[in-house]
Amino acid sequence: MYLADYHTHSRVSPDSKATMVAQVEAAIAAGLHELCFTDHFEPFYWDDITVPRDTDDWGALIAEFSTVQRQYVDKITLRLGIELGEAPMDIPTVEKMLQKAPNLDFVIGSIHRLSKAYDYMDWAEYRPKTAAEASAAIGDYLQVVQTQCNWGGFHVLGHLTLPLRYCKYLGLDVPFAPFHDQVVGIYKTLIDKGLGIELNTTRGDMNCPDEPWLKLYHDMGGRRITLGSDAHQPKDMGAGIREGQALIKRLGFTYFSTFEQGKEIRHPL
Repeated sequence: MYLADYHTHSRVSPDSKATMVAQVEAAIAAGLHELCFTDHFEPFYWDDITVPRDTDDWGALIAEFSTVQRQYVDKITLRLGIELGEAPMDIPTVEKMLQKAPNLDFVIGSIHRLSKAYDYMDWAEYRPKTAAEASAAIGDYLQVVQTQCNWGGFHVLGHLTLPLRYCKYLGLDVPFAPFHDQVVGIYKTLIDKGLGIELNTTRGDMNCPDEPWLKLYHDMGGRRITLGSDAHQPKDMGAGIREGQALIKRLGFTYFSTFEQGKEIRHPL
C-alpha cells in the first residue's frame, strides 16, 4: 500500500506551529511514503481580509521547504503545494500570486468563508443557532464553491462538506442531502475541467466529503482524487489515510492521485 498525505500544514500557515522538520519526522514514523505540504495561501492576510496579500510573499515557504527537502531526500518523497483559499474574493490578486509562486507540485482549491451576504464570515467563527440557520449558510457556501470551480485554477477541490465539520462541533445535525443539485453542479464543473476532489479525513475524525458524496462523484465519472489528513501538528500526520484508501476502493475507485510539478501520478489501490 502506497501511503501519501496530500493535505498538511506547517508553521508557514497562520493556524499551525509545527515545523516542517517535525511534520516530516512524524510522516516517516507514520509509515508514509509521500508527503505534500499544502500551507494556507489566500489573497489577503488572515488578520485583515481587507488587505490584499503581497504577491511576492513566498519567502517563508521556500526557506522552510528547502530545508526539509535537502535533509530528507533519501527518506521520503516530499512535494510542495498550497491550500489556495477564498480565491473568488480577489481572483486578480490570486492570479498574480500564482504567477510569482515557486514551482508548485500541487494546489488545493478551498473555501472556508461565506459570501459577502454573511460579511465573509469564516466557518470557524460562524455560530448558527439552529440547523435551519446553518443549512441556509451551507447553500451560500456552495455558491461560493461553485464560483471557485468555475475559475478552476487548482488541481483538486478541498473538503467539499467542510461546513458539516463545524456543525458537528456545534452539536447541530444538518443534512447535506438537500444540496444534491448544487453538489452535482460542482462535480460536473470539476469533471469537465479535468479537476478532482480530495478526501479530507479531518485528522482521522470525519471524512469530508463522506461516503454518499464520494460515491456520487464516482458515479458521475469522477476519478481524480487525493487523500489528506489536514494535519496541523505532528500527532495527526497520516491520520485516516489508510482507512480513506480502503473506503474509496470499496466505492469503485481503482487509483488515487499524487502530483509532481502539476502532473498527475496514479497509484493503484
